[in-house]
Amino acid sequence: MAVYAEDIIVDKKDQLEKIEGICLDDEVIRAVFDLKGRGTGFISITNKRIIYYDKEFLKGKKALVSIPIDRIAAVASEDNKGFLIKSGFLVSDTLTISSMGLEPKTFEFRGGDKAHQAHNILMEYLLT
Repeated sequence: MAVYAEDIIVDKKDQLEKIEGICLDDEVIRAVFDLKGRGTGFISITNKRIIYYDKEFLKGKKALVSIPIDRIAAVASEDNKGFLIKSGFLVSDTLTISSMGLEPKTFEFRGGDKAHQAHNILMEYLLT
């Protein structure tokens, strides 16, 4: 059964329920973010991996895709306003995650504050 972080961030409860069902016993769910756009419905960050729901994975088939945290090579924020940080938040609502062996995947969050939260959670794991 999945464990929740004390400071868990959840945009939609039904998305959290989908993640709970595939988590390992010792996996800690840190966040589940609802996303904009047609391709991806949500992204979850745990202490072991990111999990995203991709409606267009493998030629239009729906899939829950996992990328282990230790396979992430880079996290990029689109610089669409000329500055990355404004009032403590990333200006962009878009994050691109590059992982070893996969094409970079871009996620469009529902606001720069959500992208900033996701970025910070990932950095906690990548920089330790």
